[in-house]
Amino acid sequence: MVEQLGPSEAVLAAAVARRHLIDGESKVDLATSLGISRFKVARLLEAARESGMVKIEIVSPLGIDTDRSAKLREALALQHCVVVPGSGAQADPGVSAAAAALLSEIVTDRDVLGLPWSRSVSRMVDVLQSLPMIPVVQLSGAMVTPEEDSSSVDVVRRAGRIAGGGRHVFYSPLLLDDAASAEVMRRQPPVRKALDHVADVTLAVIGLGAWAPEVSTIHEVLSPAERKAVTRAGAVGEAAGVFFDADGVVVDTPLTARIIGLTGTQLHGIRHVIAIAHGVPKVAAIGAAVRGGLIDSLVTTSETADHLLAGP
Repeated sequence: MVEQLGPSEAVLAAAVARRHLIDGESKVDLATSLGISRFKVARLLEAARESGMVKIEIVSPLGIDTDRSAKLREALALQHCVVVPGSGAQADPGVSAAAAALLSEIVTDRDVLGLPWSRSVSRMVDVLQSLPMIPVVQLSGAMVTPEEDSSSVDVVRRAGRIAGGGRHVFYSPLLLDDAASAEVMRRQPPVRKALDHVADVTLAVIGLGAWAPEVSTIHEVLSPAERKAVTRAGAVGEAAGVFFDADGVVVDTPLTARIIGLTGTQLHGIRHVIAIAHGVPKVAAIGAAVRGGLIDSLVTTSETADHLLAGP
């Protein structure tokens, strides 16, 4: 039952609430100053809240939906989750800024940062402001597309300049024409040397692609027969060239031997993986990656979060 305050107590309650909640006076100091018990101070504060005199509002930081972020983090048992308002391409700048801010917040000077080729990762690095002095490791070769002129080397070099702790890069496409060509590429000393450092990576930021038209860059460059072969292998998504099924289990596809980059085992071995992924077509792939333990934290949009929270 809400306590009804008389006029004089209402005035006193308002003064107590203002001095405690706005000016920061302690309950003990208020009691001494006003000549009342600290128990009465506590009762007046509670009455002020219950009567509606005091209304507490939690305001989200600009560009972050804190309510959805907390709900999705709990629902998916993620270490960190940042949800940005909006959907589609118009949300990209906010997603990139949020991912860069999350990375800067959780990275330590003991980490080794891994970055693959990814349009979302490239956009994140574009707005990245700071990193401790740590090494940055390239996790995969690059896809060349008309829409994207930034390679894996560019992404790692830009991040490496911010960190100032050295970088390990190599020049290679992400996908070779056949397994034999890929094996030759992996044996090249610069490629082998850089990929050897993948085992040192403790923190990675990756993009997630769903195995479907227009949401996977790899999907777009393959023949219809190659696409079907990957689908038959059970793939529903890929991260840095690592394919996984609906349970998030890494699957071996006809493309796996043709890809230059980290392996599924190495992806699982990274202590903390942040995924940047949004869009309704990617919802199933995001859920699968979470179930399979491939990612630990997620940066996404409110539209995507709502679909993930709604479940299957």
